Amino acid sequence: MSAPTAVADSELRARIVPPAQRQAAVAPQDLLHSGNAGVVVAKVGQARSEYRTEARVFARELAKHVNTRQAGNASAFVYEESFGTEDRLHWLIHLRSLDSYYSMIEMGDQDRAYRASLQAERVPAEPSGGGKGAWDRLFADGSLHSTVLLPGDADQPGLVDGAVLHSANAGIVVHRSARSGRGARAEARLSARELVATVNARLAGRASAIWYEEAFGATDRLHWLLHLTDLTVYRRLLVELDEWQNDANRLFVAATMVDLALTPHHWGLYGTGEA
Repeated sequence: MSAPTAVADSELRARIVPPAQRQAAVAPQDLLHSGNAGVVVAKVGQARSEYRTEARVFARELAKHVNTRQAGNASAFVYEESFGTEDRLHWLIHLRSLDSYYSMIEMGDQDRAYRASLQAERVPAEPSGGGKGAWDRLFADGSLHSTVLLPGDADQPGLVDGAVLHSANAGIVVHRSARSGRGARAEARLSARELVATVNARLAGRASAIWYEEAFGATDRLHWLLHLTDLTVYRRLLVELDEWQNDANRLFVAATMVDLALTPHHWGLYGTGEA
């Protein structure tokens, strides 16, 4: 009898934390993601601790409706905040263009299944009878927030089509943001491109980067989505960006550079009610 074939560490990790594209019943090549979308909406909401499971079920249902009804026009994936605040859920919603926003509005108007999901009684109604048990009870008041990201370049430096990690197939997505200093707008954007070029050249196959401008939000705040095969690549990423970081310190406002690690949601994670 032949010896059992060893399973590569990377394959084992992929089985433990499936990439976000496993959330959609759509062929990977037909999905919109951070590598091909014209707009990415980063949405976040803080689930109430007593409804952590119900909130995750709702988040996945919402994404499923988008992926099913808006195939080719929009896609949505759910992520957990890897570190930081417990029960904070994230969606990355990918649109073909800003025009796709109107199709999303029409879905809420015309899609009966989607409307039924929003109106469903998910938790017990308030004892006073003053509030229904619909989806809005699942999240802390005022915690739902959306940030619209527009790709900073049509062609991102060093990105090769068909051989790149993105929000659908990465094991971890790191969302980095920073606000450029006064008078440093042009230089900060050049620096954003340099970060992307460095990651895509030096960590090809293990990480990829895309940079974005923020629309409708804080002026001169830039964003990067850094896609890693797994969390172990993050340390290597910091080493490769050490030289870039020294230059960036003079271009971005102190203490505004933040890294947020996002793990694709799956039913084996903490706070979920399904196996």
